[in-house]
Amino acid sequence: MESLRRVTDTSKWSGSASLDIGLIKNTNAIFRITNRVRLQYNTDNNLYLFINDINLQKIEANSFVNRGIQHLRYNRKLTERLKLEVFAQSQYDAVSDIKFRGLLGIGPRLKLFKNKNYRYYWGTLVMYEYEEASDNSISILRDFRGSTYFSFSMYPLENISIVSTTYYQPLLKKFSDFRISNETSVAFRLFKNLAFKTSFTYYFDTNPIIGIPNTQYELTNGIVYSFD
Repeated sequence: MESLRRVTDTSKWSGSASLDIGLIKNTNAIFRITNRVRLQYNTDNNLYLFINDINLQKIEANSFVNRGIQHLRYNRKLTERLKLEVFAQSQYDAVSDIKFRGLLGIGPRLKLFKNKNYRYYWGTLVMYEYEEASDNSISILRDFRGSTYFSFSMYPLENISIVSTTYYQPLLKKFSDFRISNETSVAFRLFKNLAFKTSFTYYFDTNPIIGIPNTQYELTNGIVYSFD
């Protein structure tokens, strides 16, 4: 979600719509088309963020599957550097055999450093996770996880941005069951509101659904239209 958060200190609406084309490698070779819509409203003390992410994927020769995420997040400014985050997320993913995953989380977000060209953030949350597998013989999971992340945004040139976020999400009752993920995006502004973006996502799960590999990755290229 960090790559979709609009960095702004003014009170306003902002948003974007993107179209990505990607190649994924996990249990199969997958060709993917993604449509992503973000809408954000920011005031002096509050931030509201909604994301709708829909994927159409072609596996090997002729199989098509869908994946989607709907994410709602609220930030409340407590001090100049500290915010309280609350979020809810629904997800389905045929490739990872997830029929439905629901998340509810809350925790602090700390601004470590910020200037015109660089921004660094750290956050830690507790979240409740509900997960159903596509295989009905697999038990429904109801667990609490931690979610700690480090994120940075860099703007080395006026038309280039680099955003990277790394998450660590252990099961609170069993720390040997954890997930690690990273998403790094590089965007090149082509025109005032249009950019070309390349993103790489790495995902590792010590205990995935049976038959799903521990490690997955994605490499995507696409265009992004944004407004503010």
